[in-house]
Amino acid sequence: MNIIEWISQYQQIIYIVILMIFVGIEVIGHVPSVLHTPLMSGANAIHGVVIIGAIIVMGKAESDNYLALILGFLGVILGTLNVVGGFVVTDRMLEMFSKKKK
Repeated sequence: MNIIEWISQYQQIIYIVILMIFVGIEVIGHVPSVLHTPLMSGANAIHGVVIIGAIIVMGKAESDNYLALILGFLGVILGTLNVVGGFVVTDRMLEMFSKKKK
């Protein structure tokens, strides 16, 4: 019964998150490929904030609150993967514009 009570308590927030997911998919799906690198730079900055927020969540969570600890850990791992992957892709794209060595 706790899950049903939690869902009914946060019903509006759940609707907003679901709407954000669909809007995000639509917006990113219609972006031309030329703009993906600037968007990736923005995503790297946002994921830097996500990493810091996840670390704060894990630091403030009670030791028996496994949900907060797991979500914080996943936030740190996934955010770090996205930031590192973004830097790798950006570095590859910058190599395309550098002068060729002879």
